[in-house]
Amino acid sequence: MEETTLPIASNAKRVASFVIDDVVVNLFLMIIFSSQIADLMSKVKVVDETAILMINQFIVDNILIIFAIKVLYHGILIWQTGMTVGKYLLKIKTVDLGSGRLPSLTQAFWRASVRLVSEMFFYLGFVFAFFSPLHQTLHDKLSNCVVIDV
Repeated sequence: MEETTLPIASNAKRVASFVIDDVVVNLFLMIIFSSQIADLMSKVKVVDETAILMINQFIVDNILIIFAIKVLYHGILIWQTGMTVGKYLLKIKTVDLGSGRLPSLTQAFWRASVRLVSEMFFYLGFVFAFFSPLHQTLHDKLSNCVVIDV
């Protein structure tokens, strides 16, 4: 493993950043789908099997949009600034491990895509950060990125 002199961000900051970003993305999704959610809630009087089927159908109908928004949020912000809203507030940023510069467009979108896959599989890719000396998640490792203190 190569040595780095970069100021690696702590897992605590990364977790807090993750929570903030999840809130931001979910608020954004709620705004985008507000009319559909309101319509769905007006039809759901009691949480029963029918209500669960309606909610599942809503998710199935919109899953590609949800995935696209998540990948665009993380991909564009990391590519442009190295920071999402959560990272900005916690004063951490994502950089290329080799150069210390902002990730390329390809790296940023690859990282965002692998991150999404990690979310879908019980966040297992995030667990890597707790066992890595550089606190890298699976999406960091596969995109050759690291999160540092600013």
